[in-house]
Amino acid sequence: RSHEELLIPSTPCHAKTNVMFLKTHKTASSTVLNIMFRFSEKHNLTVALPAGQLLHLGYPRTFLASFVEEFRATGQNYNIMCNHLRFNPREVQKVMPVDTFYFSILRNPIPLLESSYVYYKSSVPAFKLSKDVNEYLASPLRYYRPGDSRENMYGRNIMWFDFGYDNNARDNERYVQTVLKEIEQNFHLILIADYFDESMVLLKHALCWDLDDVIYFKLNSRSQDTVQTLTAESRERIKKWCSLDWKLYLHFNQSFWRRIEEAIGLRELEKEVTLLRTRQRELMETCLSDQEAVVRDHIKNKALLPFQSGAANILGYNLRQDLDNRTLRTCQRMVMPELQYTSYLYSVQHPHKKRKKSGLPRQWTNLQEK
Repeated sequence: RSHEELLIPSTPCHAKTNVMFLKTHKTASSTVLNIMFRFSEKHNLTVALPAGQLLHLGYPRTFLASFVEEFRATGQNYNIMCNHLRFNPREVQKVMPVDTFYFSILRNPIPLLESSYVYYKSSVPAFKLSKDVNEYLASPLRYYRPGDSRENMYGRNIMWFDFGYDNNARDNERYVQTVLKEIEQNFHLILIADYFDESMVLLKHALCWDLDDVIYFKLNSRSQDTVQTLTAESRERIKKWCSLDWKLYLHFNQSFWRRIEEAIGLRELEKEVTLLRTRQRELMETCLSDQEAVVRDHIKNKALLPFQSGAANILGYNLRQDLDNRTLRTCQRMVMPELQYTSYLYSVQHPHKKRKKSGLPRQWTNLQEK
């Protein structure tokens, strides 16, 4: 037999279409949500959207199946779940099929806390009372009281909270190890926002998706002038103040790189990241008039304006004016902010329900026409 015949053909994989993404806070998760929503439309999948046209699946309350629109009527027939929720595996399993792929994303708690501080400055009691992030971290217990408000979870161990655990729990080694094990059992993959492109390549492999499925334009990011500079002391204090998040991050950052080595290898990873970035640049040139994100005051189409929060200036995009209809629809999906996209999908999946005003541009009502 020839040499070629002796080669074992690689098993073709099939794209996973039942996927649950635990959308954590300030971790580039809005960009991942856009990827998930686009995939759901491409394959005509059903998304578990928040009941009553809300933005979150009950967050910050611990998730219940009843938080999903038409759960009683639909049962376990949803394909995609990716809006913000506080993880509760038993209830999520009531909504999602048995073969669902579960993944989430973490971020280094040091930049994460600074980002949370700026974004939630006006709504989190602990942040409101302090002058800036360094003052807050110098003596967090002066400002942070666990019982003050449900909003206070953003001030400490927010990722731990999002995964369904007590963000004020004592940092006990046995407890931490138990939680890490549970997360490993509940999730097939944990991505790292600090290595976002590498994460997208790994996700593509894990889900057997195409490269275009994980191409993205960065969403819900803010302008550099709203970033507060952390002192060296503050950076160290975050590791202690958010020690549960810090341990969570360190653990899954290690497993992330192990997974890369096993599934792809660093050399192949580098090639695929380059491909992803090249394709991203191509799409930006095709879609965007400015070739990059712009500050809120420069967004011409106000229907493309992302939600603005706290002291953050959330960036958005301007699309080129000369796009044909098909390209326009592709580009609109790439830049559609989270709230508008959620509202749009709601109108597609639940056309019989009276819609809340969302300020969606008229042409988005034609997005279903592929």
